[in-house]
Amino acid sequence: MMYYNMNQLILPMDLEIILKENDIAYAINDLVESIPEEAFEAFQKDTGRPPYPARMMMKIILCGYTQSAFSGRKIEALLGDSIRMMWLAQGHTPSYKTINRFRVHPYAKELLRECFIQFRSQLVKEELIEEEAIFIDGTKIEANANKFTFVWRKSVEKYNKKLIEKSNQMYDELIEKQIIPEIERDDYDELSIEEMKEIVEKLSEKIEAYDEKIEASDVGSERKQLRSERKAPKQYRKQLEDLIMRKQKYQRDMEIFEDRNSYSKTDPDATFMRMKDDYMKNGQLKAGYNVQIATEGQYALAYDVFPNPTDTRTLIPFLNTIEKNYFELPEYIVADAGYGSEQNYEDIIENRNRTPLITYNQYRKEKKKKYRNNTFHVDNWDYNAEEDAFTCPNGKKVRFSHMSHRTDRYGYTRELKVYECEDCTGCPLRDLCTKAKAGNNRKVLRNEKWELQKEYIREKLSDEKTGEIYGKRKIDVEPVFGFLKANLRFTRMSVRGKEKVKNELGFALMAVNLRKYTARNSQSRLKKKNNSIKNGSERIMFVRNHFLYHLLASFVPAPFPTISQV
Repeated sequence: MMYYNMNQLILPMDLEIILKENDIAYAINDLVESIPEEAFEAFQKDTGRPPYPARMMMKIILCGYTQSAFSGRKIEALLGDSIRMMWLAQGHTPSYKTINRFRVHPYAKELLRECFIQFRSQLVKEELIEEEAIFIDGTKIEANANKFTFVWRKSVEKYNKKLIEKSNQMYDELIEKQIIPEIERDDYDELSIEEMKEIVEKLSEKIEAYDEKIEASDVGSERKQLRSERKAPKQYRKQLEDLIMRKQKYQRDMEIFEDRNSYSKTDPDATFMRMKDDYMKNGQLKAGYNVQIATEGQYALAYDVFPNPTDTRTLIPFLNTIEKNYFELPEYIVADAGYGSEQNYEDIIENRNRTPLITYNQYRKEKKKKYRNNTFHVDNWDYNAEEDAFTCPNGKKVRFSHMSHRTDRYGYTRELKVYECEDCTGCPLRDLCTKAKAGNNRKVLRNEKWELQKEYIREKLSDEKTGEIYGKRKIDVEPVFGFLKANLRFTRMSVRGKEKVKNELGFALMAVNLRKYTARNSQSRLKKKNNSIKNGSERIMFVRNHFLYHLLASFVPAPFPTISQV
C-alpha cells in the first residue's frame, strides 16, 4: 500500500520543478524578461512604500488572461490556486485592486508595446513568419456599458435646434415687452451661453428692483400689482436658466460625439454598433469598439481600437499606428473589401510605396456573368477615346459634359467626369436605362482615378504570386478572432474608456499569441520525440535482425543419422 501522510513535509520546494516541460508560464516569463529595463523605469518610486515589481505584475496578468481570467479578483484567486501563477509571482500576493490599477495604468501601454515588439522579433528569429505581408481585419467587441444608455447625434441636433428657436423667441418677447434692453449679439441667428447669462443677469436686476419697490410700499394693492408685474421676469429667468443648462449639455454631447453618431452615457468612448452575436435577437445596437489587428502566421502583431463602426476609415490611422509603434510595413498590405476605397489605395500606393492586396465592393460582382451581360451598365458600353464618349444600348452618344468635384464629410475630395446622353427623348429603353425625370437625359459619373485603381487591383489579384498571398487572408487573420472569442472567451470588455480598453485588449491578444506559440512548441517537441522513438525502434529492429541473420548464417545443422548409426 502506497504511503500517504498530510502532516509530513514534501520535497522539492521549488515550484518550477513541478511545472511541465513546455508550460505556458515559461513562455510568459521569457517574453517579459526580454523587455528592456528602460521600459520599467517609469514604475520606480523614490518615496513611499516600494511597489510590486512591474515585471512580476506583467507576468501574472498575462498568465491570468491566458487562463480566461479577465477580472482582478479572478487573477488574485489564481495566485493562491495555480502553481504557474505562484511560480511567476515568487511569493508576492498583490490584491485585485493593485492588479486592476496596474493593467489600466498609462505606463502599462508602453510595456504592452514592447511585448508585441519582442514577440515579433522572436517569431522572426525562429522563422515562424516571413515578413512578406500583413493581414488586416477588424471585429466589434462589446463595451462594458449599459445597453440602454445611448445618446444619438440626430436627437441632440434636433433638440438643440428647438432650443435655439425657443431662446430667440423668448429674447424677442423680452425686448417687445420692454422687460430688458437689447444686448450686443455676435450671431443674430443663435444666442450664445454668455449672451443668455447676460439676459439672466438683467432679469435678476429687474426682479431686484421690483423687490425693493415691494419692500418700500405700504399699500396692499400697490404691492399686489408689483408682485404681479414681477411674475413675468421671474418666469423668464427660470426658463432661461433651464435653457442654459440644456445648451451646455448639448455642447458637451457634441464634443463627445466628434465625428460619431452616438455614444454611451456609461462609457462615452464607446459607440453603438450592430454586433454579430445579437443575444437579444432583435437587431438592437450595443455599445462597443471596433478592434483592428494586423497578423501574420495567425499571430497578432499589432492592434488598435476605433470608435467608428465601419472599417474603411480605420485603415490609414491603423497603418500609421503600426509604423509609429510596432514595425516597418512589409511589401503587401492585405485586407478585405471593407477597406477598399480611393483614399486608402492612394495612401498605400503613393504615400507608403507599398502594394495593396485589397478588394473593393464590386470586385466579386464584376466577375459574374450577369454583370458582364448587363447592357445598361456603363462598364459594358463601347468607348471612343478620341471623342471621349460612350455609346448607350440605343446607339446614342453619351459625351463628356463637365468636371465635378465632390468633398465628403471627412474632407476628402474626388474628381468626377460627368457624361450626358445627347438625347433620351422617345428612347424605348429609357425606363430600363435611367431613373431620370422626363425631359432629362441620362448622366454618367466616372472617376478615372478610381477606375485605374480598380484595374490595378484586378491585375494584382489575378497574378499567381500576389493572388496566392491574398488567398491566405481568411486562414490568417480570421482564426485570431476565433481564438480570441471562442477559445479565450473574450467577448466583452471589463474596463471603460478607450485607453483602458486598449490596455486590456493588448493583454488579451498577447494571451492568444502565447497560447498558440506554446501549443505549437508542444506539438513540435512531441513530433520530435515520436520521431526519436521511431528512429530508436528502427535501430533496435535493425540490430536484432542483423544479429539473427549472422546467428542463422553461422548455424550448421547436424547430418541425418544413417541406418548403421541407428
